[in-house]
Amino acid sequence: MSAFHLGDVQDAACTLDGVAHRTPVVTSSRLDDELGIELHLKCENLQRMGAFKFRGAYNALSRLDDDARAAGVVAFSSGNHAQAVALAARLLDIPATIVMPTDAPAIKLTATKGYGATVVPYDRRTEDRAAIARDLAEREGRTVIPPFDHPHIAAGQGTAALELLEEAPDLDVVIAPLGGGGLLSGTAVATRGMRQDTRIFGAEPAAGDDGKQSFDSGEIVTIPVPDTLADGAQTTALGELTFPIIRELVEDIVRVTDDELVAAMRSLAHTCKLVVEPTGALALAAAKTLAPSMSGAKVGVILSGGNVDLDRYAGLIARGATRAR
Repeated sequence: MSAFHLGDVQDAACTLDGVAHRTPVVTSSRLDDELGIELHLKCENLQRMGAFKFRGAYNALSRLDDDARAAGVVAFSSGNHAQAVALAARLLDIPATIVMPTDAPAIKLTATKGYGATVVPYDRRTEDRAAIARDLAEREGRTVIPPFDHPHIAAGQGTAALELLEEAPDLDVVIAPLGGGGLLSGTAVATRGMRQDTRIFGAEPAAGDDGKQSFDSGEIVTIPVPDTLADGAQTTALGELTFPIIRELVEDIVRVTDDELVAAMRSLAHTCKLVVEPTGALALAAAKTLAPSMSGAKVGVILSGGNVDLDRYAGLIARGATRAR
């Protein structure tokens, strides 16, 4: 699988121009004072379909030839990639089938169906979603659009960091969430291409630290499906494309507990009036962990998504309030 470069991210930005939202970069003097750093929050929770995933999905689908578009695509996802492919497919008039876990958040399942995709359910703990997707693709002549391990997907995700650096070009640090590595590898390629001296970190759930284990060991480590609030980062291994990029360009991976995720969500709601899903708060939680070691630094944080059921969100925020007392 071929790697991708800054030029691919820039090309993806041209493809997405006028289609994807150029999401705002939000600052908070209160958070800055609290943490002793200068935060720049890239709000991909305000992206189309509510997450950065739209960038990669649209970039990948737009590059299919006429025959592949007519035959359709199949994807597998716990939610945000599912919605992204479904929406991109609708905009490009491409039939889409999405393999989704039976425990996918209801808000993400409903949105995926609402965009017009056909959903095929599977049990994430006993079945192989990639194998199901490959079988569907072979039987129906469709193209598989993976959630992260694809150069057009990862290059599309990198456009979020590209926009962040265009608005805040002198960042000392950039932090992005880590699941399978599409966003982090895209962020790393875009950041290193724009600024040689900016430090790059990933943030992943402590319960699902396959990325950190892989980073430290030098080879891809596979783990069981992790039990974490960050459903968008319940991947079990990094990709063959994303891992070497991350190992080369990223300084380290920060582990984030569920309690730290909830605290970050509360901070965003209270200080910035932003609703962010648990996975989307990974990078801010990591920034809080790193803050004492980088006092005064200008830190870019990618808030990757905001697709969370409001009742669940209210419960998590309330739980955080109780533990904060």
